[in-house]
Amino acid sequence: MTEQTSLIEQIEEQLEPLVADLEKAQDLTGLYQTKQLALACLENLEFPTSKHEEWKYTPVSALLETGFQIEPETTLSPEKIQENLPDFDDSKANVLVFVNGHFSAENSNIQDTNLEVRHFKDLDFNADIFTNRVGKIASIEQEIFTAVNTAISKNGIYLKIPKNQVIEHPVLLYFLADGSDKSTFIQPRNFIDSESGSQATIIELFSSITDSQTFTNAVTEVRLENNAVLDHYKIQLEGVESSHIGTVHAHQYQDSKFTNTTISLDGNIIRNNLNINLDGENCTAYMNGFYMPFGTTHIDNHTAVDHLQPNSYSNELYKGILGDTGTAVFNGKIFVRQYAQKTNAFQSNKNILLSSEASVNAKPQLEIWADDVKCSHGCTTGALDEDPMFYLRSRGIPELEARKLLLFAFAGDVLERIKVESVRTFIESWIHQKLDNYNE
Repeated sequence: MTEQTSLIEQIEEQLEPLVADLEKAQDLTGLYQTKQLALACLENLEFPTSKHEEWKYTPVSALLETGFQIEPETTLSPEKIQENLPDFDDSKANVLVFVNGHFSAENSNIQDTNLEVRHFKDLDFNADIFTNRVGKIASIEQEIFTAVNTAISKNGIYLKIPKNQVIEHPVLLYFLADGSDKSTFIQPRNFIDSESGSQATIIELFSSITDSQTFTNAVTEVRLENNAVLDHYKIQLEGVESSHIGTVHAHQYQDSKFTNTTISLDGNIIRNNLNINLDGENCTAYMNGFYMPFGTTHIDNHTAVDHLQPNSYSNELYKGILGDTGTAVFNGKIFVRQYAQKTNAFQSNKNILLSSEASVNAKPQLEIWADDVKCSHGCTTGALDEDPMFYLRSRGIPELEARKLLLFAFAGDVLERIKVESVRTFIESWIHQKLDNYNE
């Protein structure tokens, strides 16, 4: 058995034919122009090490040296894929299934006829979405993994919520990682286009089929026109050998409302980048997060909300429960530009450590150039409070059950913000299971 080349070498091999194609092309427009820009950015970017401030506590060097195959075709049958889908109530949802980045039509189903679903590979590369949409929101100038995704991803999905339309059923995107044959590097790419006055719920769920090593590098761009409302959920259930670096970047216009809820419950190394630009008056953004790094799992949440126009509002609440030798990072930034007067922005991060070996590095940040604003941020980290434990024990509740009740109540502030009942029930069952296993 020959040794696989490193991930960096695999990426370089994927870039070579792309460079050749671009050199032959006489007219670089649309998707090819975007990929050319990504290639130019890659020449000036380095993969992060511990010396990079934004990646100081999240080491990825071992992943980069691992031998991965980039988005290999799966050998699983449609029936086998269906068996490995997470136990989620999707009977009343628009379902799109992807295995190793490849669309599985047999396991997908669209119920709402007013939802426009288009696949990148089926579109003219000079189509308007490539000229004016894809690659114009998520930063390829500063984020190397976003630039890699932009350059080498071969598949992608474009979701359009038409003007003044309400998508009745949630849109559920399953991203399954199958590493049964070889270690797999996956490049999901999504663009969510919410036109003016539209409403929809999008759920991205990432899981792995086997316990083999997989690495997902996902990018989702979100565009909200005036008065658009979008609820977006990102749920991570990948196995302990699976790593994930994902970026969600939203750009909002006047009177739009965007809610993002990120739930990270399992994995090896997880990095979530959430960036929101409030580029219109009366924009509203909610950022909710919950994470549970047990075992040796590492979960890093980096968020940034940029208030660019007056009278906007943002509210961020991230909570974590850490056990064993689990580690977490929270880095939340709020920017209020000089023109963005009358801004209200709030940020809170709270963590409970169940073990003396668990640790979290938190860094809430505010950068304010306006003088008529209301902004606050805060962070707390500590062990479970003994006073309520004593109260529950005095009422005859066993210690393990009392601890589970308190931890679940701690998570409740985030969970109660999940509007889709089936999603909330699904996540609650996972949390119960993790707490039960940890108590054992």
